[in-house]
Amino acid sequence: MAAISATEADSGIPAGGFSWRWREEQLVLLPEKGIWRQASEDLLVADLHLGKAEVFQSFGIPLPSDEDRGTLQRLERICTRYRPRRLIILGDLIHGRQGLTPRLMHDLDTLSERLKTDVLLVGGNHDRDLRLAVLPRQASFRLGGLWLSHEPENGPTAVDLLNLCGHIHPAATLRQGSDRLRLPCFAYDDHEQRMLIPAFGELTGGHDCGHRYRKWLVAEGAIVPWLIPEPQPEQRRQAR
Repeated sequence: MAAISATEADSGIPAGGFSWRWREEQLVLLPEKGIWRQASEDLLVADLHLGKAEVFQSFGIPLPSDEDRGTLQRLERICTRYRPRRLIILGDLIHGRQGLTPRLMHDLDTLSERLKTDVLLVGGNHDRDLRLAVLPRQASFRLGGLWLSHEPENGPTAVDLLNLCGHIHPAATLRQGSDRLRLPCFAYDDHEQRMLIPAFGELTGGHDCGHRYRKWLVAEGAIVPWLIPEPQPEQRRQAR
């Protein structure tokens, strides 16, 4: 089992971020729903699902077509703020072939220029129809003590690595009486040595990842560590 420690007060942590250490890897969980790896100046995000509205429209479901503007503007802001040497997208940059409009194709063709950094795409299950010479899909790969993938997967069996991945769109549900609030989160599985990254796109939704994960909520521009006690088995009432 990996030795894990986390601190909130390390120098150099961006406002609202949370510094988390896994063995020799120092990572910062960002309220913009990304991860900053200072050692290599890499910024990691996952699951933009660009063109999703247009995919829904092609099936007769009316959705506004401006969702990508917000996602791409947020991506530009986060790159302007952290100035990464490289942006690594952990899969599902697009949602589907029907969403590849001329406007989106232009945005993807000029993405690296717009963000002023190199862009590397680890291909996801939704990226099968993406054919761009300037943004080729890459298979999962190792970066230091990390194994970067889209879907959860283990790295080489001979090496002990932390899997950073997307695909799940992790979220946590907060409950207070009859009130419910679902928030995106980072989620760490100690048994699998895996960190799930929340979906970056604005039209993505979330999947409640349950009690087995340690969670950090993305809430009001900050990362909030969250611990939900394990559910207790219901005690059966004795008959009287």
